[in-house]
Amino acid sequence: MTRVFVAGPATWNHLVYVDALPDPRPHSLSARSHHETVGGTSAGKALNLRTLGLDVTLLTFLGDDEPGRRIGGVLREAGVDLLAEQAERTERHLNLMSGGDRVSIFLDTPGEVTDAHAAAVDRALAESAYACIDLAEAARPYLTKAKAAGVPIVCDLHDFDGENPWYADWIAAADVLFLNADGLADPLPWMREQVARGTSLVVVTQGAEGATAMTALETLHVPVDPVDEVVDTNGAGDAFAAGFLDARLGRAALPVAMRAAHAQAARCLASRGLAP
Repeated sequence: MTRVFVAGPATWNHLVYVDALPDPRPHSLSARSHHETVGGTSAGKALNLRTLGLDVTLLTFLGDDEPGRRIGGVLREAGVDLLAEQAERTERHLNLMSGGDRVSIFLDTPGEVTDAHAAAVDRALAESAYACIDLAEAARPYLTKAKAAGVPIVCDLHDFDGENPWYADWIAAADVLFLNADGLADPLPWMREQVARGTSLVVVTQGAEGATAMTALETLHVPVDPVDEVVDTNGAGDAFAAGFLDARLGRAALPVAMRAAHAQAARCLASRGLAP
């Protein structure tokens, strides 16, 4: 199967590029540029998976508003099979961007959402090789749905610090865990703990230093080639996960899949959107 099921956030973002992130004091600064675009970790995974030629079903939460209609248009135009649960409003962010640094300000959150696509979700899961269930309260029930369907679950913990109990359901359910090293001074002990607990694969991205993967049989660090020009860092982690999953669906060995993940992330970094 070449379909991947993704559940979680799709957002409408206003990206503002500045020379340096502002200090916490009253002052004024000028933006180098700004634009509005689709954001959200689940939209990022869906768009990158589509770029790689995979079939994707995305379950997300959109309001009956202009941002929701814009998001839906972008996703459908990319060929994503979109299941949009009705939310009170579409999630929106203001992202301040400076080089590789970002501050995200949540302008709107979805509020209460419907559950109108249960049958379509069951059909999509039955056809999917992986279920990527992302961090969002409204996505939490899909951990149970994917587990019941017997689909391997992929969870992206982003900058998890190794302690926050809110993440526990995702960690317990996942067959494959992705996260970045921002919240962990030394990720290896935590990775060993998850593998010993039964997670089949843990991958930690480490920025310019590359990424480390761990299974019960091996620990592998794969460096990353320098990117000549970083245009936008949004979506790079989701691109990495998409590149990895695409390679594994092609039965690539772990080192090959890690290099494919780095390559897709590099293409994303060189583009202005969530996916190249």
